[in-house]
Amino acid sequence: MIWGAVAVSLITLGVGLVLAFVLRSLPTVRLQLIGLAALAVCLPLAAVLLSGWVMFHMGDDVKILAVSVAAATVAMIGGLFLAQSIAGSIDRVRDASIALSHGDLTVRAPESGPAEVADMAESFNEMAANLERLFDARRELVAWASHDLRTPLANMQAMLEALEDGLAEPADYLPALGDQVRGLTLLVDDLFELARIDAGALALELSASDLDGVVSSCLRGVRAEAAQRRISLGANVDPGAVARFAPDKVERVLLNLLTNALRHTPSDGAVAVRVEPDAGAVRVTVEDTGEGLDEEAERRMFDRFWRSDRARSQRGAGLGLAIARGLVEAHGGRIWAENRPGGGARVSFTLPAA
Repeated sequence: MIWGAVAVSLITLGVGLVLAFVLRSLPTVRLQLIGLAALAVCLPLAAVLLSGWVMFHMGDDVKILAVSVAAATVAMIGGLFLAQSIAGSIDRVRDASIALSHGDLTVRAPESGPAEVADMAESFNEMAANLERLFDARRELVAWASHDLRTPLANMQAMLEALEDGLAEPADYLPALGDQVRGLTLLVDDLFELARIDAGALALELSASDLDGVVSSCLRGVRAEAAQRRISLGANVDPGAVARFAPDKVERVLLNLLTNALRHTPSDGAVAVRVEPDAGAVRVTVEDTGEGLDEEAERRMFDRFWRSDRARSQRGAGLGLAIARGLVEAHGGRIWAENRPGGGARVSFTLPAA
């Protein structure tokens, strides 16, 4: 009797291993789950029936066999229901991925079902959202670049046609043509700089130094405009704030922030630069006494081609702050904007401490 039970166990184990290996070759998860449910039920049932035939000669304990068959049937139904539920959750994620591959960037997968499937759906939705933002940014880039290129080109074409028709003298339009060419050159340079930042091809020559020289140079660059508009300039540089940075890149960032602050500060206002240590980094802050930031500006002012005042579409291409963010992040720092408690705006960025 004992040897018979051992033989039945060994046969069951061998058959189970062979069938489990066969299940792995099924083409879909649904079929694998159904096969697993069938295997988990039918194999023990077969073992019970075989044991009953060996030990009870198929008739000595019919009630035990009947209960076994009933329990196996219930388990089979439950297994199939569970397999259908799991496969349905996976199918919904698959359908969403198919829709995404066909160009529907708004599709999202239901974050339901077992924890693993829900986590997979959440990751898929995050990927889809990132792709949607990426394509939106690309469309916006193409639209604004086309606009900012078309306007000066149209002006240049009109001036050249006027010269060809003898309606104006070359001396009348040469300065204006030079301004338009310089504007186009700056736009192309900015687009090229953004492309280098996006590609990770920006080479930075970092050196350890304080920022007093950079701050002084930037203030000299905007002093004439500030004096014309009666805006006072100030600086407070902590001599202990020594950072590792590329001076030309940080000067470009700071000059852009100062120019932006002057643009939004009324006459008789003030703009100040502050440099101070900040928990293993050096923080540079530009503050102004202007109108401050609304919610959209605080959220989007570092986006490409975004302008707080659409009427000022000719005052730059709207790439300066986006480039500033890219340059700061290339240093390993971060940049952000907020409103000052006393009114006005505050833009800060960090650099790695030396």
